[in-house]
Amino acid sequence: MNSQTRTRVLTGITTTGTPHLGNYVGAIRPTVQASRDTSTDGFYFLADYHALIKCDEPARIQRSTLEIAASWIASGLDPDIVTFYRQSDIPEIPELTWLLTCVTGKGVLNRAHAYKAAVDKNNGAGHDPDSDVTAGLFMYPVLMGADILMFKAHKVPVGRDQIQHIEMARDMASSFNHLYGEHFVLPEAVIEESVALLPGLDGRKMSKSYDNTIPLFAPAAQMRKQIAAIVTDSKAPGEPKTTEGSALFQIYQAFASAEETAAMARAYAEGIGWGDAKQMLFERIDREIAPMREHYQALIDNPAEMDKILLAGADKARQLATPFMRELRHAVGLRALSSGNTAPAAKEAKTSLPSFKQYREKDGQFYFKLVDAKGQVLLQSLGFASPKEAGQAIAQLQTDGPAALDTLKPVLALNLEAEKVLKEVLSLLKANSDANRK
Repeated sequence: MNSQTRTRVLTGITTTGTPHLGNYVGAIRPTVQASRDTSTDGFYFLADYHALIKCDEPARIQRSTLEIAASWIASGLDPDIVTFYRQSDIPEIPELTWLLTCVTGKGVLNRAHAYKAAVDKNNGAGHDPDSDVTAGLFMYPVLMGADILMFKAHKVPVGRDQIQHIEMARDMASSFNHLYGEHFVLPEAVIEESVALLPGLDGRKMSKSYDNTIPLFAPAAQMRKQIAAIVTDSKAPGEPKTTEGSALFQIYQAFASAEETAAMARAYAEGIGWGDAKQMLFERIDREIAPMREHYQALIDNPAEMDKILLAGADKARQLATPFMRELRHAVGLRALSSGNTAPAAKEAKTSLPSFKQYREKDGQFYFKLVDAKGQVLLQSLGFASPKEAGQAIAQLQTDGPAALDTLKPVLALNLEAEKVLKEVLSLLKANSDANRK
């Protein structure tokens, strides 16, 4: 199946720490499983530009990048099947960030959760609202939008706290498309309801911020020791124990099959001792992690090999990013002076023209519509199986104008009363397209 006909899925991990069991269960394992779906085109990246917003320790960012990359590959991610790259190896991403900055309202960024939380914290402490708030934190959603829009991702798996960023990326894409023509695909957030949120040693969410994590590829002896430190209640062996609210049980459930989970629940009811329960947890986790540990360590011990893999992935990613950035630069006017279309009135003429909007519905089909400057729908398509097919129909209408209507009528929900007006509009679009090609 051609990659252009598959659903493009994109996800990244910020490189600020050592991967732990929570990262594995919540992000690494599900993305590796998803990468094996032949109907998807996977893009997986190490978000090291994002890390600079949160961390000012260069050695830590470098080490984390190595550890996360090695963890993903040791867990089964195949860089030959997916596009696996380091964010900072794609220079087109910060360039696109600037283009998106120029179409994104400050008011939109004022509402970003991370920025609002920082302002609220400062206000609560009686400090200046923007105290210690960097422009990087404020612009974080635009960089994330560039990550997504650069590769025309259809779906972006995120936690519920990240949905806002996908909505912002859609807004950025729509604003750019409205001003400069249809270039970006509008992404959709995918919420993985079944992905476990792992508790840490103290029962709170497993997080570096709480210092309650269990490193994913810690040596077996260290992992056993840390599992032994998981907080439990004071019930003695023989006393029935409840699974509800038990961090130990929740971690076990994230690794075990349904049958194994049911057996552990019965053991709780029958009064299993905490020491035995922790031993069962260690054995179950180690059964899954141990086969990967050697591969992980081999990659950690050979960072040059890891660099080679990431640079190959970056080259693969840039085969898409470089020509797309060239297209975007041309669209906004950053182009050769001899390329034509330099008249002062060109922008006014273009922005007044109707524009095509391409999107995907819940039925999985791809659609497009032609809307005028007031948002009135002039033309609506029927569903297409892929974004490429919808894009080809749009291109045909732009290139051939009214002549394309007869060919495309079977895939258009055409309003016959508006057909005369539509032909006039398509003639204008064709003329504009012809002028842009000269």
